[in-house]
Amino acid sequence: MLVKSIEEIRKQLLEWRNQTDGQGLKIGLIPTMGALHEGHLSLIKKSIETCDKTVVSVFVNPTQFGPSEDFNNYPRTLENDLKACEEIGVDVIFAPSASEMYGEVYAPSPPAGEGRGEGSIRLSNDFLTYVVPPYFYVDKLCAKTRTGHFDGVCTVVTKLFNIIQPDYAFFGQKDAQQLIIIKKMVKDLNIPVEIISCPIVRDENGLALSSRNKNLSEEGKKEALVLSKILFNIKCCYEKGITEIKALSETAQSFLNENHELEYLEFVDKNTLEEKTTADDDTIVLIALKIDNVRLIDNCFIK
Repeated sequence: MLVKSIEEIRKQLLEWRNQTDGQGLKIGLIPTMGALHEGHLSLIKKSIETCDKTVVSVFVNPTQFGPSEDFNNYPRTLENDLKACEEIGVDVIFAPSASEMYGEVYAPSPPAGEGRGEGSIRLSNDFLTYVVPPYFYVDKLCAKTRTGHFDGVCTVVTKLFNIIQPDYAFFGQKDAQQLIIIKKMVKDLNIPVEIISCPIVRDENGLALSSRNKNLSEEGKKEALVLSKILFNIKCCYEKGITEIKALSETAQSFLNENHELEYLEFVDKNTLEEKTTADDDTIVLIALKIDNVRLIDNCFIK
């Protein structure tokens, strides 16, 4: 079932709860920006196994894109997404517009390329309430080059939690910084939802599945394998006893070439994002780079 309005999704949720008097009904939510792939489907399958009802949101959230980022180029495949969800047994697909999610914020539209905006909606925090995560969690990794990104992520996820009121929400480990921040937000704001982390899904060559992979050329997809090669090599070196961060980082150089625009390679605590001085069993290694001007991320637990 496709639902596009907040009023309609709330009616459906109320109907479900009335049917069971709210007793024992477990609702699962998978927040997505669409262009669904096997990684998303693994989250959906987990929800269907765990919950009585499963809701998938499909919303390309403008507030998490900066003015020079790929909002307009982000793949939008709603028809295919609907088909995939229906085939797997999703109960409701919630696909709102930006105006449905954020309202007609009263302000002039920003000039092209300036600020966050879609049509006549001004999505600046001059006019819109944002959920802002702790500075310690965003002053690193993806947020170094994506100012305001996690403000937009936390805002839209909080709105989805308020609208749908799920018992469980399912997120992939590939977006590790996002996952850790959302867990922190839920804890700090006392949001009654359990966050379920699901493993990264990779293709047969080791490339982490991502909606942005659709924007890669065939040669770019081959070049993109460098992310997992670097990570798996670091993991192998750690298992052989190398714990010095500098030494582990330097192993990446042999995999990189002129087609790889490395943004970061970082070693942090898997629960707190605190930077590691020496690798240990609680370390997660995260990488971001651009290929074909497409920004890709990946990570792995070192043990």
